[in-house]
Amino acid sequence: MSTSAVLPATTHVGPVTLLARDLSGLSAFYTRLLGLTPLNQTPQGVTLAAQGTPLLHLKAAPELPAAPVSRPGLYHTAFLLPTRADLGRWLAHAAQLGLRIGSGDHLVSEAFYLSDPEGNGIEVYADRPRSTWTWENGHVRMDTVAVDAAAVLNAAGLDLQQLDAAPPYAGAPAGTTVGHIHLKVGNAAQAARFYQDALGLDVVADMGSAAFLSWGGYHHHIGLNEWHSAGQGRPGAPAAGLGGVDVVTDDLGGLRAHLSGRDDVQDIPDGLLLTDPWGNRLTVRQQA
Repeated sequence: MSTSAVLPATTHVGPVTLLARDLSGLSAFYTRLLGLTPLNQTPQGVTLAAQGTPLLHLKAAPELPAAPVSRPGLYHTAFLLPTRADLGRWLAHAAQLGLRIGSGDHLVSEAFYLSDPEGNGIEVYADRPRSTWTWENGHVRMDTVAVDAAAVLNAAGLDLQQLDAAPPYAGAPAGTTVGHIHLKVGNAAQAARFYQDALGLDVVADMGSAAFLSWGGYHHHIGLNEWHSAGQGRPGAPAAGLGGVDVVTDDLGGLRAHLSGRDDVQDIPDGLLLTDPWGNRLTVRQQA
C-alpha cells in the first residue's frame, strides 16, 4: 500500500516518553540542556516543552532497572532546531555547560550527540536546506563526516575562541521539534519491513545494519539499527528508558483501516498504539 493511502505525507514524530529512575534529576537535565520548560508537573511525571510545544514526557519509574546497552529500545531522541544559527547558539551553550559531545555532518543535516544521566541517547541537529539534499532512486545520500563547528558557531555570530563571552542561552526557540526517533532493534531489515508495512513509511536509506524511513520525502523520521542489539527479541521485563513515541498525523482514517485486525495494534481513545516486535511502542494520534 502506498504511503499516501496509509498516512498523509505531513505525518511526523511528536513527543517522546521516557521512564525516569530519577524524575527530578532527569527533568532538571533536559531543562538545562535544551532550555525546555516544564508543563503539567506532578510527582508522577512532567511534560517538557519548547515555547509551549510538548517534546518530552518524563514518567517517574524509580523501581525500574537501568536498561543495558544491548536492550532494544531508544538509540536517541533527535531534537531538531529551526536554523543553523539556532544550532550554533545551542552549541555554545553546551560548551559552556562543559558537556562531552560527539558530532556528525550527515550531508542533509549537522548534528551533535550526547547521553542523558540515565543513558538515553540525544541528538541535537539542524537540517540543511532540502534543495541541497541528493536523491537517487528514492534514496537520500547521507554520510557521517566531521562537522565544521566553527562555521556552525559563526552562523550564530559566535567565535569558537571566545565561547566564554557568548550570551546566556535564551532557551529552545519556537519551532523546535522532535525531528526523528532512532530505535535499537534486533534486525534492521526486518524492522524496516515492519514499519514500512504498518505505517506506510518509505525506506530512504539502507545501510544493512541500519535503515532510515520517512513520510513525505524527509531524510528520516525513524531510524532503526542493530549495532548493539543484533539478534535480540522483545525484552521479557520492563526497564527504564523509552516508554513510547508519539506520531502525529492529519488523518487516522486510512491507517485505522489498514491496521484493522492486527494483534500488535490497540485502538485507544485518542489514536492507535502499535508495538513492534522488540517492544517499542508508537502511538499515532490525530493532530488536534
